[in-house]
Amino acid sequence: MVRGTALRRAAYSMARNELIEARLTHSVIGAFFDTYNALGYGFYESIYANALAYEVSARGHTVMREVSFQVTYGGHVVGVPRADVVVDNKLLIETKSTQELQKGSARQVYSYLRASCLTVGLLLHFGPLPKFYRFFNRAALTNPTHPYNPENPDGICS
Repeated sequence: MVRGTALRRAAYSMARNELIEARLTHSVIGAFFDTYNALGYGFYESIYANALAYEVSARGHTVMREVSFQVTYGGHVVGVPRADVVVDNKLLIETKSTQELQKGSARQVYSYLRASCLTVGLLLHFGPLPKFYRFFNRAALTNPTHPYNPENPDGICS
């Protein structure tokens, strides 16, 4: 069994040497560019998210829209944020369609990753030029109930 510091080292080593959910993120990023190329710039975020969900689903993935996560503090629910898209119960996607990407967008994705049981997130910017950003929740790997934790062979997240 790997414990404490050794577990963190193993998690960081894995993160440096390979991308978690590489095939899935590659497929979704391809769907993002196909969606952007078809629609161009200028629509509302919800239109892009719906079109992206259609495109990702057409690639054989399970897609959920407007997925809620509970944030608790002291045993009480203090917030219920909603992610735009979750793919295959593994990848969180936040879409933006603004002229310029706001600084808080990255923080939003990290917050959603922390509130969920998910490790990987994408921020997809349907701006004047399409851009994507990949996020990784390293803290999730040290969570003993997280599916990617080597101490959780059943892969069950609570």
